[in-house]
Amino acid sequence: MNEKPYSCDVCNKVYSQKTHLKEHYRTHTNEKPYSCEVCNKKFFRKAYLNEHYRTHTNEKPYSCEVCGKLFSQESERNRHFCTHSKEKPYTCDLCSRDFSRKSNLNRHYRTHSNEKPYFCEVCYKSFSQESYLNEHYLVHKNKKPYLCEVCNKGFSKRGNLNEHYRTHTNEKPYSCDICNRRFSRKGNLNEHYKIHANEKSYSCDICGKTFSLRRYFVSHTLVHTDDKTYLCDLCGKAFSGKSNFNRHYRNHTKEKPLSCEICNKRFSQKSHLNEHYLAHTNEKPYSCDVCNKEFSKKGNLNEHYRTHTNEKPFSCDVCNKGFSRKSNLNEHFQIHTNKKSFSCDVCGKTFALKRYLINHNLIHIDGKKCLCDLCEKAFVSKRNLNIHYRMHSREKP
Repeated sequence: MNEKPYSCDVCNKVYSQKTHLKEHYRTHTNEKPYSCEVCNKKFFRKAYLNEHYRTHTNEKPYSCEVCGKLFSQESERNRHFCTHSKEKPYTCDLCSRDFSRKSNLNRHYRTHSNEKPYFCEVCYKSFSQESYLNEHYLVHKNKKPYLCEVCNKGFSKRGNLNEHYRTHTNEKPYSCDICNRRFSRKGNLNEHYKIHANEKSYSCDICGKTFSLRRYFVSHTLVHTDDKTYLCDLCGKAFSGKSNFNRHYRNHTKEKPLSCEICNKRFSQKSHLNEHYLAHTNEKPYSCDVCNKEFSKKGNLNEHYRTHTNEKPFSCDVCNKGFSRKSNLNEHFQIHTNKKSFSCDVCGKTFALKRYLINHNLIHIDGKKCLCDLCEKAFVSKRNLNIHYRMHSREKP
């Protein structure tokens, strides 16, 4: 018989055993009598606590039948199955991101609303998830139960340990559903999504300028900071550190004290010299996670990423036009100052931007026979000239 004589007087749910009813009551009272001795996380049921202990012992008895991946908890294994089926029925109506579980969608909504319902009773710091709060309590107790097996560094949060492991493995498990760029931290991925959603959550209290990423906002606030001891007497820019000031000053003086031992090319900063050496060895240690293109300089890789995200972090203070590269912004500033630093050696005509000069030089080259009679730009073939004419006439091919 399937007799269930024990009934909950709150929601009328029935159970075959009295102990099961007692456990169920805790879902109404929020009572959690079982606590972990390592991290103090609390649970409704002892079975949940026993499963949780495996996260500390690294015991993983549950395996995925598809790929063989191991898990410490059965619920984690079940959630993992969704990655094989690719089924994500829950969609965020703010940024269109899909989720396999409704609870994950609800947690995700808090990244938009900035809702943090869980707060620390010691320092009153608030958190969006209860698990984050429980791990935070370890900071006050100075407990670091999670130890790296590679370098023995200790962490108070298991998530921080997992993120730290990736510094050893270079693993990037979080990928953007839109552009496929990969990240080692989920927080970095969540910030990255704001670029696609054009969401600018960080606002400057002084000038009101908004930013999609926190690091851009922090960098911007330095503009308003008075604590800048070192002032450039050439352009008025201020710096908080002498080394940063010295590096900046070389931009004006063109001083390059460091030289390459192979080709004698000179550099103003040691980091630029070290990256330059890779050009001689043809070594390209920086690769794009999206298209696998390789680069010898990390800065070039970062600039390349913006071709996938269409991100433009550098904006003009005068007209607010955005640029993906700082060098393009610097060139653009010359348009506002009417400064024309580039002059033609043949006819003496001056230009604000280098690319304008390069285009102009074509009219002096004999190989360019096709000349635009509207702007004097020259082309090697009539086909290229005709394509160019459409820019003037707004004619579509």
